[in-house]
Amino acid sequence: MLKPKPTQGDTTWFVHDRFGMFIHWGLYALPSRHEWVQSQEQIAPEDYYRYFERFNPTKYDPRQWARVAREAGMKYVVLTSKHHEGFCLWDSAYTDYKVTNTPYGKDLIEPFVEAFRAEGLRVGFYYSLLDWHHPDFLIDIFHPLRNHPDVAKLNEGRDMKRYAEYMRNQVRELITQFDPDILWCDFSYPKSDYHGLPGKGRDDWESEKLYALIRELKPTIILNNRLDLPVAADIYTPEQVQPLEWVKVDGEPVVWEACQTFSGSWGYHRDEATWKDAGQLIRMLVNTVACGGNLLMNVGPTSLGTFDPRALNALAVYRDWMALHSEAIYGCTQSDYPAPRDCRLTQNGNKLYIHVFAWPFKHLVVPELAGKVSYARFLHDGSEVALKPTEWSASQLQIGDDVLVLELPVKQPDVVVPVIELTLQ
Repeated sequence: MLKPKPTQGDTTWFVHDRFGMFIHWGLYALPSRHEWVQSQEQIAPEDYYRYFERFNPTKYDPRQWARVAREAGMKYVVLTSKHHEGFCLWDSAYTDYKVTNTPYGKDLIEPFVEAFRAEGLRVGFYYSLLDWHHPDFLIDIFHPLRNHPDVAKLNEGRDMKRYAEYMRNQVRELITQFDPDILWCDFSYPKSDYHGLPGKGRDDWESEKLYALIRELKPTIILNNRLDLPVAADIYTPEQVQPLEWVKVDGEPVVWEACQTFSGSWGYHRDEATWKDAGQLIRMLVNTVACGGNLLMNVGPTSLGTFDPRALNALAVYRDWMALHSEAIYGCTQSDYPAPRDCRLTQNGNKLYIHVFAWPFKHLVVPELAGKVSYARFLHDGSEVALKPTEWSASQLQIGDDVLVLELPVKQPDVVVPVIELTLQ
């Protein structure tokens, strides 16, 4: 089996747990039309401030969030401590643009951390490198003021070095106050240019200094790959794509995590309608683990602090499937064996799991495993799956002697993706 290159951060638990929850929450939950609404609609900071003045999640109950995440089979969570809009969910000493100055008036992160850890989940924080509110952040391609007629004048006096120091101070707060297991920074774009407004990368973020601080404060923390500093990355994070094979960097397999959404938005989007069905949700998880990766699945809470019913329904899909099939996910990775047609494989030691995406008629042909399997069963009910004799398989199906044939019921079991566990000899 492939093994990823070693990491400085402690990814031992990470590659075992495989499944986490992403939570995008901020002021953008009030307009509820995408987490990038301020940039997409080019809303000036003084106009966007109306959401700050009205942010009051009176129904926020992180214990309920944590319970739902655990029941869905998720083992860790990553919360947006600060998104691109610059609004902070904790009582930071370095800004007034924070939740404690809203009508809600209370820190959101401390009870969040307590609730999720009480349910046995590890906790991480997303921290945006972008900040459309900070006065020293240079206006660029993504900034809501990028088309302002006096953009050059507005950029006069802005100092990215002061902003980089601001980020380091806030990251210090997050790590020392809450001791996260993951720091998920987002994102770098050094090659972007918009009418002479350059993008931002490691020099702007002073990534080397930020990285050194993070490792000094918590050497074992898991850090993602978006600082424009390749040596810093413990995990690589393909976004809104489904890798077809183990993610590699310079030809070497790495620890990786696909981040995905239930619909087309990360933040709460009231009118968004491209919600994934049950089959898609389960196949995304299986496909990811079958390629040696983790899945970080996102929820965008409402401005009241609740999970959208559509999100709860999607989480229930994972809950019901993982209750029966978690053995095929936790501790599993990509298998060296070729998968049968319309199937995916995950493996943990001598346990090989066949995830059947398209139900065949009566027989499942499994390459290279004849004589290597001592027992086969369905995970959803523990019932035995019969192994057909090699001689019969060779004569009836015209296949080679190294091929294992499983005898299946004609009708697919009543689960979204059935899983067959093979015990290897």
